Amino acid sequence: MSRPEHQAPPEIFYNDDESKKYATSSRMIEIQTRMANRAIDLLMLPERPCLLLDVGCGSGISGEAITERGHFWVGYDISPSMLKIAHQREVDGDLFLADAGQSLNFRPGTFDGAISISALQWLCNVDKKGHEPYKRLKCFFERLYCCLNKGARAVLQFYPETDSQLEMITSAALRCGFGGGLVVDYPHSTKAKKHFLVIYAGLSGNVPQNIPPPLDDEDEEMQVAVEGRTRVKKRRGKVELSYKDKIIKKKEHQRRKAVNVRKDTKYTARARKPRGF
Repeated sequence: MSRPEHQAPPEIFYNDDESKKYATSSRMIEIQTRMANRAIDLLMLPERPCLLLDVGCGSGISGEAITERGHFWVGYDISPSMLKIAHQREVDGDLFLADAGQSLNFRPGTFDGAISISALQWLCNVDKKGHEPYKRLKCFFERLYCCLNKGARAVLQFYPETDSQLEMITSAALRCGFGGGLVVDYPHSTKAKKHFLVIYAGLSGNVPQNIPPPLDDEDEEMQVAVEGRTRVKKRRGKVELSYKDKIIKKKEHQRRKAVNVRKDTKYTARARKPRGF
């Protein structure tokens, strides 16, 4: 199955039908909410209500997670259909239509942090004439750096397609003045693996600048892997031959030694009935 960003630009792919399916799928809501809460945890916010920016807010699922944590938020998205769904759901955040790859003029130092769930990889595509992924990424990170408070964090969850794409995204962030790095949750799992770019805008004594450790169920993964290897070994071990197969194999071995043995028939190795006396 091809990735969504390969099928159409986001404002076209997330039309009315797709946006409705996205916003009403219980599985999608659960996944998005879980990732949004993980992103908020990685922000390491102070113990007070904060104002956050939600980049690619979509239908407001991640914004609702921000609200439930006691914070305020402003969100933008490139899809009018997604924003219409968010308005219908009556989310608490302020919403507006915008392209993350273009210059957004927020007042400097407006936000205490920023999150983005499953949106950043869209900037790596060439959807229109003149689109250059690296320039669009740099434009995004430059404006993001400007609108964050000094030392504030941004946590951006995304799905990199290749290692070069991953390197391009992190390089663009660091070139724009951000510090930080990548947090990969469940790195040994194919399905559960999640990439979070955890970056901070400058240094501040109020916010710790260490990168939190990733979530990892390594012990469980190792146990599953070991059990899998054990089962494979059992399957690949010596196959237990039947009594008939053993007899036929032994006779073939004797024939190769030029020993005169009887021909194989349907009665070969058949169990004989006991004789009566």
